[in-house]
Amino acid sequence: MAEFDVIIKDGTIIDGTRVPRYKGDLGIKDGKIAKIGRLNTSDAKKVLDARGLIVAPGGIDLHTHYDAQLHWDPYLTISSWHGVTSVTIGNCGFGFAPVHPKDTERAMLALSRNEAIPMEPMQVSMAWDWETFPQYMDRIDALPKGINISHLFPLGPAVAYALGSFEEAKKRFPNEKETQEIIRLMHEAMDAGANGWSSQQLVPGGSSSVQRDFDGTPMITDMLPDDFYLAMAKGLGQRNGEGCIQFTRSTVGVDDPRAGMHNDFDFNALLSEESGCSVLFNAIAVNDKYPYVYRAQLRWLAEANKKGTQIFGQAATARAPNRITFEDWNLFDDSEAWREATTGTVEEKRVKLADPRLRQIMREEYDAGTKSRDFLFGELTEFIARKVHNPAMKDTYEGLSVAQIAEKEGKHVIDAMLDVSVADNIKTEWAGPVLNQDVENYREIMASPYTLPGVSDGGAHIKFITPGTYSTDMLTWMVRDSEIMTLEEAHFRLSGLTSWAARIKDRGTLREGMAADVIVYDLENLKILPSEVTHDLPANEWRRVQKAEGYRWIMVNGEVTFEDGQCTNATPGALLRNGVAA
Repeated sequence: MAEFDVIIKDGTIIDGTRVPRYKGDLGIKDGKIAKIGRLNTSDAKKVLDARGLIVAPGGIDLHTHYDAQLHWDPYLTISSWHGVTSVTIGNCGFGFAPVHPKDTERAMLALSRNEAIPMEPMQVSMAWDWETFPQYMDRIDALPKGINISHLFPLGPAVAYALGSFEEAKKRFPNEKETQEIIRLMHEAMDAGANGWSSQQLVPGGSSSVQRDFDGTPMITDMLPDDFYLAMAKGLGQRNGEGCIQFTRSTVGVDDPRAGMHNDFDFNALLSEESGCSVLFNAIAVNDKYPYVYRAQLRWLAEANKKGTQIFGQAATARAPNRITFEDWNLFDDSEAWREATTGTVEEKRVKLADPRLRQIMREEYDAGTKSRDFLFGELTEFIARKVHNPAMKDTYEGLSVAQIAEKEGKHVIDAMLDVSVADNIKTEWAGPVLNQDVENYREIMASPYTLPGVSDGGAHIKFITPGTYSTDMLTWMVRDSEIMTLEEAHFRLSGLTSWAARIKDRGTLREGMAADVIVYDLENLKILPSEVTHDLPANEWRRVQKAEGYRWIMVNGEVTFEDGQCTNATPGALLRNGVAA
């Protein structure tokens, strides 16, 4: 009888702990790394020849929104194409449990605009045979999975559940009795395997949030008071250090990086102090024009951690520009005029985007300055008409920037962009600028011991961006091409440190006894493939994707899920209850 199920032979091992690389073999048995050393191929049922290749732990992506996609895609692509073997869902306080049966449609609507997940694929793919969080965990456990899944307890649906409905939760705050009930629900969820709780509070009351509910109102979590969040942190503290908190709070202001309680990070420190757990802050975002913003964030992280407060800054590291059409775009929701113009049916949006009243407000807002929006998405003048659908307009506009169109036609920037879109039935694809191309900025960010790469938002905003490429981008751009960090450091950030920060206990490093989540790849030939549109969602909906080349094998719990980019149809993924495979 063979001693090992698989031996990965003669690879260069990067184990995810910062230990220097070394040549060796991995022996895998029953989904775990059984032995590392010089092994005999005759002792294995299967041998993978890794000569000349890197052998490393699979990536762990702590910030995804695959809550809907897991119901139709066992591999949670695009993440699994790029060497990610474990993901966390339930981020930002958004999710699908607990939910009263009468609110199932409402729960899907909450994600349809806020995270830009198309509604019809959810409607035709989700069985909704659960109500409570433990029931939902059992549902996920029963689904075929080609990747491991960790779940945070999302506070948005929990508050709606405790108050009776989403509508009631929008009208008032939980009272003391209801807050205690939500804490009880959190403990119930943790007992079922939740790995902590999550929420989003972009600004007080969500008054200028760019991420809105389906009807344009703030999300439930945006409206909750600080006292409620502190009570939830104290509740988590009763778990004796179990789990973590993921908290998306307004980033530092572009004009004043330390202005105001809700525009700095001190509240995150309070959450960590009250809970005794690590806090995953979202997000360290880079715009090359405003480097002082991320530098203020790094200073705060250093100050907080120096005091022993466990806070990690999740950094948006992928160079993934927005590609938008006004048929789907929703992230200018901090403006009442834009919010009004981009809600409704396609025809309603087309009419409103041409409305002189709304145009006037948009022009005035633009002329007054929109630094915060420019920071997140880039200046409108730099957007390029990448694809024009109307044949009569194609030669005239395709390939031109908004600035060029405005100058050519003597129009205001807003009119130049929207006139083209409206005439093209709002199908014009605008390519935004890449805001984070200066690798020296990332040299600073990755020099901080408190930053984690990622924020892929996998499963969300699927028609605009593809930041699920971040792991491949990091290994190629930051390590191989720019040499701002070693391969050992990169894999420590991608898996070892990430697993520790999120209290994922049984994977993230290549050590004996750990789960055999392994990637084997050719660093010299690793690359991200061009962006493409695929109609591979239920109901024939489309999304934007980018695949990868150079990954020889991707293994989850000891089984190969992808070989040279081709899916094997194996589904060895596990539900990570409290950070451990069930």
